[in-house]
Amino acid sequence: MANPSEMPGATTVAPLTLAAYQDGAVVSRILLRRGGGTVTLFAFDEGQSLSEHTAPFDAVAHVLEGEALITIAGVPLTVPAGDIVLMPANQPHAVAAPKRFKMLLTMIRSI
Repeated sequence: MANPSEMPGATTVAPLTLAAYQDGAVVSRILLRRGGGTVTLFAFDEGQSLSEHTAPFDAVAHVLEGEALITIAGVPLTVPAGDIVLMPANQPHAVAAPKRFKMLLTMIRSI
């Protein structure tokens, strides 16, 4: 069952409007959470980052606005708006914002 903070069903939504930038912060909003995974919208202010970590599941980052610096297993990737990148399960990755950007992260849980 949907959580009230999730995006509404059967309605078109402009994802860029669902999370606002905040000075000096990374804002996240879970748009959908199910047993099979999550879809989360992130808004990174310039200079903010998520430090290197691993996750037990594959995740796809889709940059919607701006440009992200995503490092996967030591390989830095510049990801412009419109591009996507797979962050494979169990590989260290980090996300940084040289400039403000928004991204949609889809995490796929697998057994």
